[in-house]
Amino acid sequence: MSQFILSTDSTADLSMEYFQRRSVDVQFFHFTLGVNEYQDDCGKSVPPKELFRRMVAGEETKTSQVSVSEYLTYFREMMEQGHDVLHLGFSSGLSGSYNAARLAAEELRPQFPDRKLYVVDTLAASSGQGLFVDTVADMRDAGMDIDTIYAWANENRNKLHHWFFSTDLTFYIRGGRVSRTAGFFGGLLGICPLLNVNNEGKLIPREKVRGKKKVIKRIVEMMQVHAQNGADYSGRCFISNSDCIEDAQAVARLVEEAFPKLNGKVQIYSIGATIGSHTGPGTVALFFWGDERPA
Repeated sequence: MSQFILSTDSTADLSMEYFQRRSVDVQFFHFTLGVNEYQDDCGKSVPPKELFRRMVAGEETKTSQVSVSEYLTYFREMMEQGHDVLHLGFSSGLSGSYNAARLAAEELRPQFPDRKLYVVDTLAASSGQGLFVDTVADMRDAGMDIDTIYAWANENRNKLHHWFFSTDLTFYIRGGRVSRTAGFFGGLLGICPLLNVNNEGKLIPREKVRGKKKVIKRIVEMMQVHAQNGADYSGRCFISNSDCIEDAQAVARLVEEAFPKLNGKVQIYSIGATIGSHTGPGTVALFFWGDERPA
């Protein structure tokens, strides 16, 4: 097995059990809920159900990215122990955390000339970032070297698709992603916006779909259009959800019916506090490898 450390941010929205099982180090983001600050630590401090319950009850949430100094401490400890490091960071289109990690790496490299420290802007988020980590972990475990994987990650990051829908626009309106007027009429008409992450790692509204059943069907149709090898897609598929597991399971069933050659069952995870603070409950996100993402 390769000797480098594979690292990511807690915005990858995987479980702590997953990170430990796959030997992936994690840098936790921070968030404020009500008057208290917590780590986004895979739900240990605030379980997802509690987070969304308190948000719906009116408690405000704020998120903060990881600082340069935090990344300096995080990376330095690994390098002092003699490890090379490959860090798969949260999309620069959604946060400044990648830039903070990059600046920390630039400062540390001259101090450790015999070590390698690579930071990748995955242009990914939530369990899409998680699927990126999962793929790279497979490559590491197969014995691929850090330089080869780093080059692959930068060349292929725009082939990881993210498609989202929400049945509750409340927190999209509060965050400014949906206007109050559009949100009001969308709620009256049962509109569920379908969004994706574009080639700059930014979240883009794509369609307005009326009704939950239709948007569940539509998100799977997007996978049929874009997945590598179409219906013969043989990669893994991840889903994340914010306290709407039944909707996530409905999407998973349709995916498994449409793609019989999937590498295992669809894996479903909870949206973590950093991303969930902006989506609120009712969001389902689907992730898979496919063609080049559009602008």
